[in-house]
Amino acid sequence: MESSSNQEQRQFNNRALPLTTTVSTPPPQLSTPPPAQDETPADANADLGALPSGWEMRYAPEGQPYFVDHNTRTRTWLDPRRNQTPSTGGAQMMAAPAQAPLARLMQQTNQMFGPLPSGWEMRISNNNRVYFMDHNSKITTWDDPRLTSSMDKDVPQYKRDFMRKLVYFRSQPAMRPSTGKCHITVRRNNIFEDAFAEIMRHPASRLKKKLFVKFRGEDGLNYDNRSGEFFYLMSKGILNSYYCLFEHSALDNNIMQINPHSGVNPEHLNYFKFIGRVVGLSIFHQRFLDAFFVPAFYKMIIKKKITLKDMESVDAAQFRSLQWMLDNPIADVLDLTFTVEDDVFGQLVEVDLKEGGKDIVVTDDNKREYVRLVTEWRISRCVEEQFRAFQQGFIEIVPQGLISVFDERELELLIGGLAEIDVDDWKKHTNYRGYSENDETIQNFWKAVRSWDNEKKAKLLRFVTGTSRIPVGGFGDLQGSDGPCQFTIEKTGTPEHLPKSHTCFNRLDLPPYRTYGHLDRTLTMAIEGNIGLLQE
Repeated sequence: MESSSNQEQRQFNNRALPLTTTVSTPPPQLSTPPPAQDETPADANADLGALPSGWEMRYAPEGQPYFVDHNTRTRTWLDPRRNQTPSTGGAQMMAAPAQAPLARLMQQTNQMFGPLPSGWEMRISNNNRVYFMDHNSKITTWDDPRLTSSMDKDVPQYKRDFMRKLVYFRSQPAMRPSTGKCHITVRRNNIFEDAFAEIMRHPASRLKKKLFVKFRGEDGLNYDNRSGEFFYLMSKGILNSYYCLFEHSALDNNIMQINPHSGVNPEHLNYFKFIGRVVGLSIFHQRFLDAFFVPAFYKMIIKKKITLKDMESVDAAQFRSLQWMLDNPIADVLDLTFTVEDDVFGQLVEVDLKEGGKDIVVTDDNKREYVRLVTEWRISRCVEEQFRAFQQGFIEIVPQGLISVFDERELELLIGGLAEIDVDDWKKHTNYRGYSENDETIQNFWKAVRSWDNEKKAKLLRFVTGTSRIPVGGFGDLQGSDGPCQFTIEKTGTPEHLPKSHTCFNRLDLPPYRTYGHLDRTLTMAIEGNIGLLQE
């Protein structure tokens, strides 16, 4: 059964602003109530001068102004004094007052989806919500028309849905960086503690400015901004077992969950709030964390109900036991009460699942309640304090109402990106400087990349971009320090030099190696070596 949050999001996505309809004589009343002031892109009508010839402004019963064009016998919510005639060829137009806030968003979406269809215009409302106008059919809508037309027809539906939500998510005022810069300086060998001190000393509003990260003692040509690499290294610090904050899941050592006994670290709640900020910042600044968590963790972030199925990745043995209870009679088989035993560093502690739980026997009549309470306790209640601290830090950066538009699988992609690397997509979205695609060095480069396993490909990607993760939209959506920035290979140096990288610009400086073997060896040396020494 579809969750209420998904139903609400579908209803939101399907909403449209009023259509311009034909008017009879006398004009009928508007069949659709005018949108509320906080939902419509209506503007103030004062100081705009006289209406064009043949136009009239009227008011709906709710007090909202609308406009009648007696020349064409049509009516619209849009003030013709603010309207612009669409240019041809799919060029984007912007109302003058909205040019500045729209410019960056248009650049980002054009990189992702290409230009708007002919006759379409992107606008921004009084309350900073983006909407789209089709001048061909005189329709306004909240939905980006490129989401269905620009994607490859082979793109799976889940990715289409995700990209639709992502455009909406990124267009919201709360997810747009504010003016100015926020500088963070850390030591590579002490990144967790340094980042904790730096990030927690700033108010959340300052962290939403453009993030500039510098590694102490590594001044170079990268404009002192290593934000992509910073979030990659922070992933390792967050999951460092030294801090006892997370533990491996039951099914996969690469998937983590909150350690219910993290209290052994007296600073654990401060650290969880800090981690909440880090995860929020990675989303806000469109970076990726090299970390994956159990599905229940993502569901808790979006406040989605926990189910027994979520127990499987947290405690596989307990999941099988509880599932067996539901599938079989337990009378005269199990002797249980509404309690659980918690292993606290080797000492078993009995915990009531409900008030007086130790005196309530589990029967076939109440076993479903027992299973539900055990599931809630094992997944959320036993880490309630830690997660509350995490959530406090997270929503300081990303509002709860916005992150909840995603489901748990989409949130995982938003935080961690794609791990599988598509070399064809990589090659398709690569730029060349000093080389052409047909040069022998470039041919050997792609031959080497294709011959490597996914782990080695990820190391190359991390060497050049600072992260081994790919946006869901593929390599065409790679981000640099100033927004969208495609992977670039530049011809520089001599065959005696090693390749270098510029993570700010996703650029690989590749000397013109004469043979495939020479290129493969030197590129391997670069990506397997000390990244900090080889990057500029």
